[in-house]
Amino acid sequence: MLRNRDVMRVVAARFISRVGGEAAFFVGVWGKAAYELHANAGQIAILMAVLAVSGILGTMVAGVLVDRYDPRRVLAIAELFFVPTALAFLLPTQMWQLTVLAALLGFFGSPVMTASASFAPFLTTEDAPIERVNAWIEGAGSLSFVIGPGLGALLAAYVSLDAVFILDAVTSLIAVFLVWGVHLNRAKREPGQRGRAVEELREGLRYVYGNRALRYPVLIGTAVWLGFGAFGALEPLFYRDVLEVGVEAIGYMNTIFGLGLVGGAWLSTRLPERTRSARGLAVVSSLVGFGALLYVGTRSLLVVALGALVWGAVIGVADVLLKVLIQSSTPDHLMGRAVGAAQMHRQGGELLPLAVAPSLAAAFGVQAVLIGGGLVLAGAAALSWGEARAVDRLPRLRTAVVSGSLSPDDEPVSPVP
Repeated sequence: MLRNRDVMRVVAARFISRVGGEAAFFVGVWGKAAYELHANAGQIAILMAVLAVSGILGTMVAGVLVDRYDPRRVLAIAELFFVPTALAFLLPTQMWQLTVLAALLGFFGSPVMTASASFAPFLTTEDAPIERVNAWIEGAGSLSFVIGPGLGALLAAYVSLDAVFILDAVTSLIAVFLVWGVHLNRAKREPGQRGRAVEELREGLRYVYGNRALRYPVLIGTAVWLGFGAFGALEPLFYRDVLEVGVEAIGYMNTIFGLGLVGGAWLSTRLPERTRSARGLAVVSSLVGFGALLYVGTRSLLVVALGALVWGAVIGVADVLLKVLIQSSTPDHLMGRAVGAAQMHRQGGELLPLAVAPSLAAAFGVQAVLIGGGLVLAGAAALSWGEARAVDRLPRLRTAVVSGSLSPDDEPVSPVP
């Protein structure tokens, strides 16, 4: 049980901010697009593509800023910019307007995610190991999946769809208040020499691609989000056209999904040490693909609910494991850029399938395309097993840094091409 006050403030900020964010996205943005503005698969794909591209740009900026300053300040400032963005979603009456606002949502929302994912190494102590801090932070984010979509569904049903965007703005302000007082035990107030932002970004990317222990989790994470990509355009249509249920069902099912995420984050701290490895990530990533099949493989709402729970649990484990492996292979002065690179790959993975998802859905159906995405992911993860075994033979960095025996400027592992 963690009792570190700074960890708890970050956990609370993560939870409260994402409650509003999950409600606003799953019920607000998807609901407004599919149910109020009657968007088709192509229009939703364009909206999600704009969201992904702007998110990549926001992540690039955020990674550099986290390393120049610290995740606390980046998170707080990004949340402040996010408030007027959330309130602007009250205005759209046409899809092009909603799509333009999605660009702002991605650009200001990505720094929040990047900063949140960078906190754990700066909060780690002997009593709070990195995997446990990550589990608490990610568990808080997962718990928001339980509360956020369900709360959004209730607001849409009993107040209005636009009420979820007001909730999002309020929760961002609360997060700023909570995180501003956090003390970071290894924050670099004077992070050495600074170059131009583009040079710093290139330095981070070179480190990610040149370090085999870091490259593997980043790329396998990309495969996971490639499998998710089609869901961005087609999942709201799965509820509307395949299951033929109302917008509230998106919120309720994602609440069940969130319960699975919380369970997975908790389970990640109970798994044997040997599962916190590249091979463990390969297995869990393959299970994520099969979990998607259970979620979208039938037209039974009961089975969909069961699938959401199981799928969420597997993803909850994968999220914690992925972050632990990335952070364990990255020195402090590159943490923001390494985490940012992982976020960029995630957003790129979500982006690429959007180019073909609408046409594939027109040819084969929404449900068939979603099932195919899960199968592709399961196969890709299984094929990475040989590389995962090689990565597990490489040394880790993070334990040495926590104990103070390794300078952040030292090289953790020899880059292996």
